[in-house]
Amino acid sequence: MTRFYDVGRHGICHQVIAENGLARPGEILACTDSHTCAAGAYNTAARGLGPAEVYSIMCTGATWFQVAPTIRYQLDGVKPDTVSGKDIFLHIADAYGDAANLNLEFGGPGLGSIPMHDRRTIATQGAEVSADFSTFEADEVLTAFLDDRGVTGYTAAAADPDATYREVRHIDLAALQPYVARPGTVSRNGLPVSALERQKIDQAFIGSCANGQLEDLKIAANVLRGNTVAPGVRLLVTPASQAVYREAMRLGYLQDLADAGAVVTNSTCGACFGYHMGVLGPGEVCITSSTRNFTGRMGSPDAQIFMASPATVAASAIAGYITDARSVTG
Repeated sequence: MTRFYDVGRHGICHQVIAENGLARPGEILACTDSHTCAAGAYNTAARGLGPAEVYSIMCTGATWFQVAPTIRYQLDGVKPDTVSGKDIFLHIADAYGDAANLNLEFGGPGLGSIPMHDRRTIATQGAEVSADFSTFEADEVLTAFLDDRGVTGYTAAAADPDATYREVRHIDLAALQPYVARPGTVSRNGLPVSALERQKIDQAFIGSCANGQLEDLKIAANVLRGNTVAPGVRLLVTPASQAVYREAMRLGYLQDLADAGAVVTNSTCGACFGYHMGVLGPGEVCITSSTRNFTGRMGSPDAQIFMASPATVAASAIAGYITDARSVTG
């Protein structure tokens, strides 16, 4: 079976789907996980469904969706190198809040400055604002990504010239800066990292379907290289798939992370959903690049979870408190 990804080829399903070219432009993808919307980065209409609905799809080859109004995010300007997809999402979530029963569409002249791994992060996190679908326009960046994986024979989806939207929101990418979401929710609960009062941490986590990609590990390694994790802080790094783990090892990222004091774990969801490999205890504070920060998500309901980019998480692990990576890397 060529598409059975057993141990050794394993990983979080959204990462395995992406790296094997299984999410294709203009097609529909369904999976029994809320973060299936991650595939929207590839111009795929992707959504998580319940097990019963997926069983029905397997038997009949069909399903249906209620067509919801769409909000378009028009991306303008050029993304700064110090700003990530996580920062863009946290800014949007803070500025506009939830998008329940709505679809999100991302495009515009600034899209070309956002690499595929950042688009994946943004699309993945659409679930955190309750969007039905979170979909990116197809462009040359996506085409190159798919060409590298031998994906052909698809027809990209594009909005009709006369398409109507519930709202068109402009995002000035050049004006953005690193963001952090405070515990409980990402909706209308964020602020620039530089504006957060000094917040001590016990744990820092880099991983999940949103930010366990190879590029995320590279960013973290660049911040941590030559530095050391602060005493009393646990830094856990979980690659999103075995393929990411192997390539990060080959490129030396895992060595940099381990030399700084991080613990690199097996490829899995890990600490993200509070089952193992980083469960938080009562009263602990975690800065995470994973997908959710609601109460009890990563362990004790008495713990606090702040959400930020891998760069911010890595810099905070060094400082011992939540800090802007620009203060560490210059």
